[in-house]
Amino acid sequence: MIIPLTEKQKAIIVGNVLGDGGIYNHSNPDGKSSYFYMKQSQRYKDYVFWLHGELRSICPTFPKEKSNGQWYFYSKYLDNLTTIRKTFYRGRVKIVPRNIKQWLVSPLSLAIWYMDDGSLDFRPKDHYNFAFSTNAFTIEENKLLVNVLRENFGIESSIQTPLCRGVRYPEIYIGVAGRDKFLSLVRPYIIACFRHKIPPF
Repeated sequence: MIIPLTEKQKAIIVGNVLGDGGIYNHSNPDGKSSYFYMKQSQRYKDYVFWLHGELRSICPTFPKEKSNGQWYFYSKYLDNLTTIRKTFYRGRVKIVPRNIKQWLVSPLSLAIWYMDDGSLDFRPKDHYNFAFSTNAFTIEENKLLVNVLRENFGIESSIQTPLCRGVRYPEIYIGVAGRDKFLSLVRPYIIACFRHKIPPF
C-alpha cells in the first residue's frame, strides 16, 4: 500500500527518525510495508497531537495514552515508509546513512530532530549553546551529521564526548560559531511545550 507523502510529511518523518520516532516492519502483514511510530511523555502530549495532525493522512487512529502516561500513535503499513526504513536502518539498528545530505535538507527536519534529541545550555548574560544527544550513533555517523549541518544549513558544529557514568558518548555541540544560524532556522517550528529548549529572547 502506498499513500503519497507531502514534502512536509517527509521532512517531519526524517526529523523524527533521527530523533525519537521509528519505522518498523515487525508483524508485517505483506512482507514489504512498514509503519511509523512515535511516543512521548505526558509533558509532550501536545507535541504528539501536533505530529499526528501533520501525519493524519497516513494514520488509522488518533493518539492514545499508555498506562504509564505516555502518548503514542502509529501510521498505516506503507510501502513508501519501507523505502525510508531501508535508508535509516541496518536490520533493527538505526543508522545515519552515508547519503544523509540528500535527506536532511529541511529546517523543519532539523527542528523536529532538535525537539526530540536536543538540549539548550543557557546562562543569562553569559552564553548559550545547543547540543544533540547523538550517542546512539557512531563517531563516523556523527561526522556525517556535522558535515551535513555545515553543507546544507551553514551551521558550524563539533563532536564532543562528555563523560557519563564512566563512559564517553558522542554528542553534537553547536557553540558560538553556529548557534545564531541554528536558532534562526529552528525557532519558527518549535512548539510551545519545547520553548525551554530555545533562549528566552
